[in-house]
Amino acid sequence: MKSAVIVFPGSNCDRDVQLALAASSDTPPTMVWHGDSELPSVDLIVVPGGFSYGDYLRAGCMAANSPVMREVVAKAIAGTPVLGICNGFQILCESGLLPGALLRNAGLRFVCRDVLLRTENTSTIFTQGYDQNAVIRIPVAHHDGNYFADDTTLKDLEDNNRIAFRYCNEAGEPTTDANPNGSAANIAGIINEAGNVLGMMPHPERLADAALGGIDGKRMFDALAEKLAA
Repeated sequence: MKSAVIVFPGSNCDRDVQLALAASSDTPPTMVWHGDSELPSVDLIVVPGGFSYGDYLRAGCMAANSPVMREVVAKAIAGTPVLGICNGFQILCESGLLPGALLRNAGLRFVCRDVLLRTENTSTIFTQGYDQNAVIRIPVAHHDGNYFADDTTLKDLEDNNRIAFRYCNEAGEPTTDANPNGSAANIAGIINEAGNVLGMMPHPERLADAALGGIDGKRMFDALAEKLAA
């Protein structure tokens, strides 16, 4: 699997994703600078977490208008799988690849801890390594992770099975107490209509090695590498 990780000023999880992809694939990812106007031919693009451009104006807003994102959008429209994690999710929404927006957390505080997720759709290239309705543990670290969309968009996401993950409790119930940021419908991750773009606030790369305390995130990268292997 050939992959690329986009690097912005303020990215702080790009190396974590690089290591996770390298561990699951025979080919280390190409690190692509935000100012580049071209992307190599790859099977997967990852827009990592961090605080691109210092989150000025709005989280992900400036990054969405960087030169490389024009290529990311074009590749995504052409069918290349694109994974956006945390700030990457914000950037994908700002670039129009995913609907909705990520607002300030309901508690107006930065949240950094492990959360539980229920896998809602395991038919995508990103989630095929998980069982349907499985409860997995993945860390979050964000201040602007409160997913918002209008009622029509939320209904479309529900009706068309475009919600990939929801925040839940140990029993798999999407309760208010299990929601770390106030996201509508406990949404932690969504996919686009074509199913080749996933945005999620939790960080699978932070639990992609047993030395980090778990491997629930590794299953995503392993499944991607298997599916996209040349």
